[in-house]
Amino acid sequence: MTTIADFTVTTNRGEPLDLASKKGKVLLVVNTASKCGFTPQYDGLEAIYQQFRERDFEVLAFPCNQFGAQEPGSADEIAEFCRVNFGVSFPLMAKVDVNGPDASPLFDWMKKEAKGLMGSTSIKWNFTKFLIDRDGQVVKRYGPQDKPEAIAKDIEKLL
Repeated sequence: MTTIADFTVTTNRGEPLDLASKKGKVLLVVNTASKCGFTPQYDGLEAIYQQFRERDFEVLAFPCNQFGAQEPGSADEIAEFCRVNFGVSFPLMAKVDVNGPDASPLFDWMKKEAKGLMGSTSIKWNFTKFLIDRDGQVVKRYGPQDKPEAIAKDIEKLL
């Protein structure tokens, strides 16, 4: 059985991150963008990260430029924007594609594990979120309109 621990991703510093190192943690994996109407959700993501991080919870943000070219910046520009505007302290990953032939294998797996509306596997927009349990399994997919603070009760159940 595949789990999130089977994937390696790249941090925004260009370093490999073996997600096996996250085993035993509850994770919220999000595709993000800096110039999106949902960008203020960074505040909510940081709030739930601060609320639960001492209990083995992490947010992993994956910038994505596939939706309306709303994440055009470099890794450094994205990190600076997130830090200055939203005080983001959770891990930022390298920019990825979440759909199409160049999609991140992690996102391909999560999309199959938790399908979207009417069984769709594609991601429709920025700030789609996937909740991962301590065993590395996808528990639920949340749409862009689902605010991070509304997900807190689901995170609490897994902790």
